[in-house]
Amino acid sequence: MKNTDFDVVMVGAGAGGGACAWSLSHAGIKVLLLEAGPAYNPVKDYQLDQVQWEHGLFPDKKPDHDFYTVSSLQSLSKSRDHLRSRNHITGLYNTSDKRQPYLYHHVSGVGGSTLHFTGEAHRMNLSSMQMLSQFNVGADWPVSYQTLEPYYQQAEKLIGVAGPEQDIYRPRSAPYPLPAHSFSYASQKIAMAMTKIGLTAKANARAALSIPYDNRPACNYCANCNRGCPRTDKGSVDVTFIRKALATGNLELQTESTVLNLVAGAEDQIKHLIFKNKQGIQQVKTRVIVIAAGAIQTPRLLLLSENQYAADGLANESGLVGKNFMETLAWISNGIHPENIASQRGLPADLISWDYNLPDAIPGVIGGCRFGSTVSEANLLGPINYAARVVSGWGKQHQQKMKESYGNVISIGAIGEQLSNPKSFVSLHKHQKDKNGLAKAVINSYLTEMDINRLDFMANKTREILKATGVHDIFEEYGSYDFFSSTHVFGTCRMGNNKEQSVVNSFGQSHRWKNLFIADASVFPSTGGGESPSLTIEALAIRTAEKIKELLIKRVL
Repeated sequence: MKNTDFDVVMVGAGAGGGACAWSLSHAGIKVLLLEAGPAYNPVKDYQLDQVQWEHGLFPDKKPDHDFYTVSSLQSLSKSRDHLRSRNHITGLYNTSDKRQPYLYHHVSGVGGSTLHFTGEAHRMNLSSMQMLSQFNVGADWPVSYQTLEPYYQQAEKLIGVAGPEQDIYRPRSAPYPLPAHSFSYASQKIAMAMTKIGLTAKANARAALSIPYDNRPACNYCANCNRGCPRTDKGSVDVTFIRKALATGNLELQTESTVLNLVAGAEDQIKHLIFKNKQGIQQVKTRVIVIAAGAIQTPRLLLLSENQYAADGLANESGLVGKNFMETLAWISNGIHPENIASQRGLPADLISWDYNLPDAIPGVIGGCRFGSTVSEANLLGPINYAARVVSGWGKQHQQKMKESYGNVISIGAIGEQLSNPKSFVSLHKHQKDKNGLAKAVINSYLTEMDINRLDFMANKTREILKATGVHDIFEEYGSYDFFSSTHVFGTCRMGNNKEQSVVNSFGQSHRWKNLFIADASVFPSTGGGESPSLTIEALAIRTAEKIKELLIKRVL
């Protein structure tokens, strides 16, 4: 590749890379954004107008994510059989006596995993950012909520977040840009049930337009956010941050460009990076490098970039690259309501309960969780999944049951905190290689007794909510106890003020390699009690961009 004068090279076009690129390019800084995956055209690539819309989930153009594997996982206990994933027709989803790997739910492409996310847009609660000082577990964030608050505002305004007027756990200096969405009819039933058992149902903060905004239409409530939004009313990174960054003329976006190595040199500087695109192996120099490849790929790339100046891998002076891996714990319970509540329609995740969000909210457990409606995430929107998972039998009897039950499913889900532990980490495989001949990442996932107790609480409470709605029969349940299946992963390049206990500082800057920054969830010291991380990633990335701008102006970099 011919060396162009780029001030910053960005690796990864997801939430962090997109937000950071937007902030930098709007300041007149020349940015090269390298994305390993393809670009998506919302109108052409998403299939909600096609007959086969329900046959798959997100239409992934690059499904062969061969960059990772999952290690052998822990044994399951008979005493926890009530946490096993099962369906009333097919039985146990995992028939073995060990927890099984299912999937790291990740999209490689421009927009990253925001392409298939539901669109929840949450701020962290203050207490979850102080886990060590308040609860003597994990680590504290080196940046305060108050410091992040204006960056949250910027991100919310840019993507168009619709949310409620008040949030007692996350104080606001200004209202959400857009009014909250009204509850669907099914969610109204859930809200009444929650009130009945002493929970508080709130409108969820959603990156889905409740009114037309920023030349994008309002949501039409098709309920299929996870299959990609052809209308662009969902605030995915491609149609928000990256669209606006490209409009400045200061961003060059190269897709299907896989970064292979960061080359460290003398004087604690990254000299250049090497990547592969359709034309072959390329090399590019830059003043600043920002890695935003996610909490699996980012530590992998750093560990792969060892050389004489970085013998243990890049930015790994503390030995913590890949350590402190955390996943969100999840549970879903699905039942059939006696009434037809048209649950296949409406905005997914329009309702949420934060009653157990704080780290000390669950009795006897440290680490919180949240509850909400999850019929879309459970993929129970169309007749095919009803026929396969909800209604048993054959022939006319099956047909009649389908008529009686379609639209009756209520799905309640919970997402909870995971605390870091020594048995959960990301490393390099000693033998397995990807198609570029590089060592695959190994995901080592372990649930502690505290994690499992939190899952136990989440499962029991979802069942209680379902029962309060009028559901008598739960036909399906699944969760993190017997499967590794995670969209949100964190912590493998933890940020902190102490360079011996972290990988980067509060701006995502390597403690040693001053022109190297990280802008993704790998820097999170904690997961939060069920908050979706994309908004926090974006807020941190905008703050990182401001620091880079400051250092470039001062010519420190």
